[in-house]
Amino acid sequence: MSAKLRFPSPPSLPRLPVVPDPLRRIRVPKDLDAVSSFGAEESPELVGLTEAQVERIWRSARSLYRSGVHPAIQLCLRRDGVVVLDRAIGHARGNGPRDPAQALKAPATPETPFCVYSTSKAITAVVIHLLGERGVLGIADRVSDYIPEYARRGKGGTTIAHVLSHRAGVPGIPRDALNLERIHDPEHAIALLCDAKPFAKPGTLLAYHAISGGFILGEIVRRATGKSIREVLAAEILDPLGFRWTNYGVRPEDVDAVGLDYVTGPPLLPPLSTLVKRVLSVPVDEVVELATDPRFLTAVIPAGNVVTTANELSRFFEILRAGGELDGVRVLQPGTIARALTQQAHLEIDFSLGFPIRYSDGMMLGAKIVSLYGRDTDLAFGHLGFINIVGWADPERALSGALITTGKAIVYPELPRFYGLMQRIATEVPKVPSKPSSRL
Repeated sequence: MSAKLRFPSPPSLPRLPVVPDPLRRIRVPKDLDAVSSFGAEESPELVGLTEAQVERIWRSARSLYRSGVHPAIQLCLRRDGVVVLDRAIGHARGNGPRDPAQALKAPATPETPFCVYSTSKAITAVVIHLLGERGVLGIADRVSDYIPEYARRGKGGTTIAHVLSHRAGVPGIPRDALNLERIHDPEHAIALLCDAKPFAKPGTLLAYHAISGGFILGEIVRRATGKSIREVLAAEILDPLGFRWTNYGVRPEDVDAVGLDYVTGPPLLPPLSTLVKRVLSVPVDEVVELATDPRFLTAVIPAGNVVTTANELSRFFEILRAGGELDGVRVLQPGTIARALTQQAHLEIDFSLGFPIRYSDGMMLGAKIVSLYGRDTDLAFGHLGFINIVGWADPERALSGALITTGKAIVYPELPRFYGLMQRIATEVPKVPSKPSSRL
């Protein structure tokens, strides 16, 4: 590569003495109430739930925190638009596995913004479908209709839909595309992707595109509208609805407000470490170091650097659950949402991840049995973020939610607690009988 990746520590984070910890876990306070905070919640009885149901969900979240893997956890749930749970536990910074006991600790609150990594893909997909509804682009259009040079090396038949559904054949990304010295140059990464050769004919095999697809979609938006995808998202959705965060990166003056992520859990060993590096293009430790750099946090990475809170992420998915209109603002037509949620992959092995996932054009879909959103959630949709982050909506339960965690442990003994929390939510929030059996 022509440029070498460098990952300097953020100026606001001086290096501290290393505390040896082979399992890389945080210090879990004895008094969890002392590190818990609550946002504005309404009575769950207003929407057919009980305080006991909400508290059982929160106990499951506290159990996940007790694993010592996540320095901070945020959870927000809306039922029929009503916020029934909006809480945080832990620290936004200062209680990582390598932080000394005397390090200054900043509490995590429901107002603390965090990077949600690949959950960004769902937000990018909404922007693409919105522009499709407006006639600015067509989901079935070829990428080369907007980026002519992308047709090189057998990629001329790649469509926008292929990119959204992880079938573009370019799941990996050249390492230099994440060069922090050039990360603010929108043409740098796309030039590398235009020169990339697909591993399979576009439109055929399913292989999760961790970062590459976002750069392609972002460039299509830029060329189709003359504006960055950050500007389009703000103008069309965030500003009319009064969002404070939930865009790609943050303003330079907001960098220090963003909560930190930490490498936690047992070190990865081959072959799992090899698989993760292939999917992410860099090892986990470098991903976390990259994501805490101010240059990354102020850039536009459409597949990986939306910064938001659990409350705002839940509210974003509430737009889709509510049929495209929220607080009197029409964002999308119901038909557009239905097309965006149409299944494009079912029980098909993902060649990047090695296991099957139900995808639509931009979303990870739920399922009856094995589902990210708990059992019997086949109409749920959303997206996972690196690694135990998820934003989703479940129309059958009139639910929109977001779970943000800051420990980047790929595999750890308490991992079932993450899935247990998602299952607890699906169990405690019953389906709404009066709703029709459809996505909207």
